[in-house]
Amino acid sequence: MKNDLPAYYFHQGTNFNSYKFLGCHEKILSDGFEYSFRTWAPNADSVRLVSDFTSWDHGEPMKKITDSGIWELIIKSSISLIGKYYKFKIWNKGNAYYKADPYAFHSQTLKNTASIVANIENFEWNDNNWFEYKNNLLFSNAKDREKFYYSAPLNIYEMHLGSWKTESGASTENGQNYLNYRKIADELAPYLKRMGYTHVELMPIMEHPFDGSWGYQVCGYYAPSSRFGTPQDFMYFVNKLHNCGIGVILDWVPAHFPKDAHGLYEFDGQPLYEYQGKDRMEHKVWGTRFFDVGREEVQSFLVSNALFWFREYHIDGLRVDAVASMLYLDFDRDPGEWIPNDDGSNKNKEAIAFFQKLNKAVFGEFGSALMIAEESTDWPMITKPVFQGGLGFNFKWNMGWANDMFDYLKTDSIYKQYEHAKLTFPMMYAFNENYINPISHDEVVHGKKSLIDKMFGSYEEKFSLMRAFLTYMMTTPGKKMTFMGTEFAQFREWDYENQLEWFMLDFPKHSEMQKFVSELNNFYLSNKQLWEIDNSWEGYEWISANENDKNVISYKRRAIDGSELIIVINYSPITLNSYWLNVEEKGIYEELFTSDEFRFGGKGVINGSGIKSAEYLNQNGCIQNYISINLPALSGIIIRKKNGRVRRG
Repeated sequence: MKNDLPAYYFHQGTNFNSYKFLGCHEKILSDGFEYSFRTWAPNADSVRLVSDFTSWDHGEPMKKITDSGIWELIIKSSISLIGKYYKFKIWNKGNAYYKADPYAFHSQTLKNTASIVANIENFEWNDNNWFEYKNNLLFSNAKDREKFYYSAPLNIYEMHLGSWKTESGASTENGQNYLNYRKIADELAPYLKRMGYTHVELMPIMEHPFDGSWGYQVCGYYAPSSRFGTPQDFMYFVNKLHNCGIGVILDWVPAHFPKDAHGLYEFDGQPLYEYQGKDRMEHKVWGTRFFDVGREEVQSFLVSNALFWFREYHIDGLRVDAVASMLYLDFDRDPGEWIPNDDGSNKNKEAIAFFQKLNKAVFGEFGSALMIAEESTDWPMITKPVFQGGLGFNFKWNMGWANDMFDYLKTDSIYKQYEHAKLTFPMMYAFNENYINPISHDEVVHGKKSLIDKMFGSYEEKFSLMRAFLTYMMTTPGKKMTFMGTEFAQFREWDYENQLEWFMLDFPKHSEMQKFVSELNNFYLSNKQLWEIDNSWEGYEWISANENDKNVISYKRRAIDGSELIIVINYSPITLNSYWLNVEEKGIYEELFTSDEFRFGGKGVINGSGIKSAEYLNQNGCIQNYISINLPALSGIIIRKKNGRVRRG
């Protein structure tokens, strides 16, 4: 039979095209249309298709075509069924369950839960130039690729589509007055390009019934949310971003799913997609079920889903949510609530194998993909290749860095000297993984305060300190990510029910911050010293790490060709006039960037382009070159030597 192989591989856990087999598919005939419907329900006594076109009470019976539980129905129609609603009515031990199609490409949303017959093959893409540009950017240094992995800038704007902007700016009873994917794209793409971002990362847009989950409780893994339009509208979104030179990353949730009656929860009347055992089945705090990633059909479902977004929607990467919750058997469980491995360990070996299978499949087909782990522990080798024993991701959020930074920034300036290690300790592990330094949505909600409001000090000092910190963030090793609203220093915490406070841009401090962020981002993009070597000490060197009495750090960033930038960050509210900074070479130095410019809201302490070096005898009796600069309070400055030599080797 023609379906034998897809079904066989699905049950083997190796059908990574399973969405082309299961679900609903349209075939155009000479005299009409043919629609195939397939679902996996091995515990079902019977399955019926109920719909606008088969009746909702009794529907049409489906035939079980594999012993392991795939059911099928082929329908011929003289008219197109695109846009019609349907569900599967599954009988188990005398009880009926109405379930949405796990593989549906389009779905109703919010309180409506039916799947929608859809065709996603009729969009005309024109983003070939983007993929050419991206591949040339990433793989231009082929000989250095292994040594300098991802030697390209990566500056991500994380956003929640429902609250970036809304139609009227106000919320409604059932959520937002959502903008359409197309309208968001038309506004967002030029904005991100102007602001100096390379990628947008969308909090989950897969279909979910509850706004308050922020998208993390997914019911329709193959359907972009209908809140914002059709599948073709989302294709337009990606295509538009690509044509403006912006990559698209999707937040993806393979760890767990909600217990909504129409979703994956006990799909055929008993646990199926979730773990069977009580020790692994449920996440108590989230109120969700964990995927059984050791089950072959679940592997086919999830790996196919990851590849689906790359293939069919041309996305550039996935940020994989809640990786730690999958890796540990005792995650969020008390003693006695979990069963250790035979060796007593708490590692979920099935999850390890799943991530390795997932990443091998993605990178085997999409070599330039971004696979980003949100992993909050010190699990080793998250971003090492599978053949080396790693999980195979190519990036990981550096959540330890974020926690240390926010603790430091909220500390009274008088006491910062005692917290100085929070600035220096992250460099002890900075190259253990390929990191993205995140200011994420998780850090600006639930009483954690917005980034600007985390800053210690007066109203004016908060802005100065935030500019100093962002200068540090954009010049320290690791790729970059900031959450929407940060770029103009929104004071209010993020609220998914209301759009960002764009009106704040009418106030000088906020418009100045937006200008600063734009210029800092674009400076980052234009200077390869800040991104070519993010994964080794070859790209970083301390100048002074121990000036805790001054709350100052200084360091160098280096490109593959050896060219250097010097960065000095002053976290003190005191301007340090005639500050001595050790430099390697004699000559004239110039200040390329300072966070203290008037146009950014600073005091205008500028060092200019004629900073001449001098000499002194250091404590070892050796001649040391230095420059004397004025270091503004709460500032970050970037300096380079004029006509500096290029270091080789």
